[in-house]
Amino acid sequence: MVSATAQGVGRITLGAIASVGRAGFLSVSAVRALRKTDIWLPHFVPQMAAVGVASVPIALFISAFTGIVLAIQASYTFTGTVPLYFVGTLVGKTMILELGPVLTGLALAGRVGAKIAAELGTMRVTEQIDALESLAYDPVAYLVVPRVVAGVLMFPVVVALAISMGIAAGWLTSLGMLDLSTPQFIRGLKLFFLPFDVRFALIKAASFGLIVTGVGCFFGYTCSRGAEGVGVATTRAVVVGSMLILVLDAFWAAVLL
Repeated sequence: MVSATAQGVGRITLGAIASVGRAGFLSVSAVRALRKTDIWLPHFVPQMAAVGVASVPIALFISAFTGIVLAIQASYTFTGTVPLYFVGTLVGKTMILELGPVLTGLALAGRVGAKIAAELGTMRVTEQIDALESLAYDPVAYLVVPRVVAGVLMFPVVVALAISMGIAAGWLTSLGMLDLSTPQFIRGLKLFFLPFDVRFALIKAASFGLIVTGVGCFFGYTCSRGAEGVGVATTRAVVVGSMLILVLDAFWAAVLL
């Protein structure tokens, strides 16, 4: 007799394999649907606004307080041991390479990923996606492609604004609370700065945009019936998207640095 534990593990394994297969099929369908610009292009600009522009306030809020905390903690750590202008170095490097992209990605995984999963899940539950299929209208080109393309293009923009806000907040904190002058902060900011740092951050941001929107579309598009299914899809989109962001962050650090 097979134990209940073994049966549970088997069901989980089969479910995971089936999910990977569905995700692969949806990904291939989305790539093929890219050429159907007459379907997805009219919806592209509204999705850019929903994914990118609407996400700017929360990204700026998070990065501003992150820059403030970085400056204060750096001054506390460096006091009496390291020249204070290294505050600019720590704020700049940390915001550009790590906290700017990752914190923004995690915040948008909650906002954008959940929104997309809820939208597509509701459409699946109310049979709107089935109606598109019955009318021979490609639902992947109509629903998935504009959201994913908007995420890939707009996440780097939002992350760039968040990084700028974090550095500006760190600079203002240094002026007001740490008795650090602007030339000193800029000296530290430029000390170990490399143009590649910015490219690295934008590459990570684009990959995070692909993951967040792609995961949201997958769980929403494959949502099970009923209101409970929409809730489960939304929760999974946020959790899986956040986990994959951290995995990608480690991957890019190992590959590019």
